[in-house]
Order: sequence, then structure tokens, then C-alpha cells
Amino acid sequence: MRQSVHVRIPVGKRHPTVTVSEKIFQDQVIKLARMQQWLVFHASPSSPRPGVWRSDGNGFPDLVLVSTSIPSRGVIFCELKAGDGKLSAEQEKYARCLITAGIEYHLWRPRDLDVIADRLGRKGRVQ
Repeated sequence: MRQSVHVRIPVGKRHPTVTVSEKIFQDQVIKLARMQQWLVFHASPSSPRPGVWRSDGNGFPDLVLVSTSIPSRGVIFCELKAGDGKLSAEQEKYARCLITAGIEYHLWRPRDLDVIADRLGRKGRVQ
């Protein structure tokens, strides 16, 4: 039986709906994170030969952000989706497990850029 994952996203000022690819959005989030002194990990799929892509991290969140500031602003696992993209079953499983373990997890979309900037710039850890 498939369970839904409910991810709490803070309500704040949001950008109007913009059509942007997930790759462009990911680049924006990475740039923003690095500007705020976060380490960024992204598991890139590999291509053993042209046209064939493999990933060992099926469903693993797109980015892991690690604060370098003191005091630490924490560690964030985030899945990025363009538009109204849906989580796959494996992505939902990771989200559920991370949240259950008390790990900060976010599902972010391009319209959330102000919320993302606020979280990455926040002083101290989220309580």
C-alpha cells in the first residue's frame, strides 16, 4: 500500500509561477547555497556509454546541503521539482524515512526561491 508523504513547506513570500527547467532551478539553488557558505552535494548520474545513464541513488534527494557557519545552520536534504512535478515512490520513501529520523527535508520548487533564500540565510539551526 502506497503512503503519501506530507512535507511541511513554510508559507512566505513566493515567486509567481515561472516555467523553468529542473536543471536551471537546481543551478539557482546551488548558487544560492554556495553564496551563503553551504557545502553542496549532488549525486550525478553516470553515463557508461553515450545515451545510457545510470544512478545508484534512485530516489535519493537531489541535494544535500551542509552548513559551514558557526553556529551551524544544520544539514538539509532537498528534492527539487520544476512546476508541479510529483515525487516518485522511491523519492517518497526517502522523504518519509528522513523526516521520521528527524532530518530536515524539503521539497522545493522554483516558486519557493524566497523561502529557500530565507532558510539558507537563517542564523542558527532550525528548532
